[in-house]
Amino acid sequence: MTSVAQSWDGLSDRNPLIGFVDACLRGPAQVVLQNNPLTGLVILAAIAWGAVENGQPRVFGGAVVGLVVGTATAVALQVDEGSLRKGLFGFSPLLTGIAVPTFLDDRPLMWLYLVLGAVATTVVTLALNAVFKTWGLTAFTMPFVLTTWTLLLAAYQFDRFTVLTNLKPMFPGEGQLTGGRFDWDLVPTFLRGVSQVYLLDSWVTGVIILVALLINSRWSALFAVVGAVAATLLALWFGADGASLDKGLFGFNAVLTAIAVGAVLHRPGVLVTLYTLFGIALTLFIQMGLATVLTPLGIPVLTGPFNIATWLLLLPQRHFAPVPNHERVKESVVSAVTRSV
Repeated sequence: MTSVAQSWDGLSDRNPLIGFVDACLRGPAQVVLQNNPLTGLVILAAIAWGAVENGQPRVFGGAVVGLVVGTATAVALQVDEGSLRKGLFGFSPLLTGIAVPTFLDDRPLMWLYLVLGAVATTVVTLALNAVFKTWGLTAFTMPFVLTTWTLLLAAYQFDRFTVLTNLKPMFPGEGQLTGGRFDWDLVPTFLRGVSQVYLLDSWVTGVIILVALLINSRWSALFAVVGAVAATLLALWFGADGASLDKGLFGFNAVLTAIAVGAVLHRPGVLVTLYTLFGIALTLFIQMGLATVLTPLGIPVLTGPFNIATWLLLLPQRHFAPVPNHERVKESVVSAVTRSV
């Protein structure tokens, strides 16, 4: 496997077209903070499965279009070559490409909207990383979040679009926000918490994503499971909406926080695990609070809670067991952006 990877890397270095494909393949993996083209390829397969299973094959098409357009935009803007090759300008546009066909009705004009959104996401990535570098942070998936929120809010003002978030705008305290039915089939629920990282409701997709993580990092796969399980059980304990629980909607932000804090930024250990568990709870509470704020606007929280919680966990600079750069076999979105943007 190592020799195959080395051959592929060498070919990518020599051939610009293969290099572009390699950068695109790393984009899906960088959503979960991995830098591995095989991981990215498997995740693309997971997205395809989930999109077809949910009866929305256009979601997979949107993912590919967003990924390619976002990466091509980075090439046109002459971004840092190292960051580009690591897929750091593909992962947020990929998510934007998934979100637009998920939350807007299917019509030809939607694809132009998606392309413009993917271009904008790359520009926002450059802007936010320039700002966050001041504090030694990266924007994570916040460019996707801000761009998609803007696209959805703007769509409410256009007759050519219909927003399909299934969120009824209401002020806090009005109507029934919790309840619903939870079927107590916990394992598929945990797996859907993993798949919802890519806005997909599919336990099979969750399994495939975990396999993709295992290809690159067993610790990342383990902490992804910890994040999904812990956040879902905590939400269930506090009486969160049953229907949303069943879809895994209270797990995906915690999955990302757990991978970032527990497996990528620190060497796994007892103290790091405890800090990560606290971060999972923090992520859930931020998600619930942000949902209250955004409900009147009728837009989803997306991965906003993960970004906010992880920034808060990193700003105190309590590096319990940092992983030295020379020990990092694989570059992650965090280390690469903070050095090169």
